[in-house]
Amino acid sequence: MTDLELIFSMLGEAATTEIAKNRDIQGFQQNKKAAQQGGEVAGKARKDVEQKSGKKVVSKENFLRLGVKNPRRISNK
Repeated sequence: MTDLELIFSMLGEAATTEIAKNRDIQGFQQNKKAAQQGGEVAGKARKDVEQKSGKKVVSKENFLRLGVKNPRRISNK
């Protein structure tokens, strides 16, 4: 992940946590709604940065190869 991808992921998680704590959220459905709202916060921030910078935040660095088992595994020869 790039630095900006990591930052926006962290922002979404932190916003979700704050929403849940400040509203004393209990249960799956309420937590799901808080997570969606936290994601909206990060999504709006990402779109704002993309618009102002003229460059996409999401990169292909996070791409996982399909069908490859343990791509980082070192083989024993």
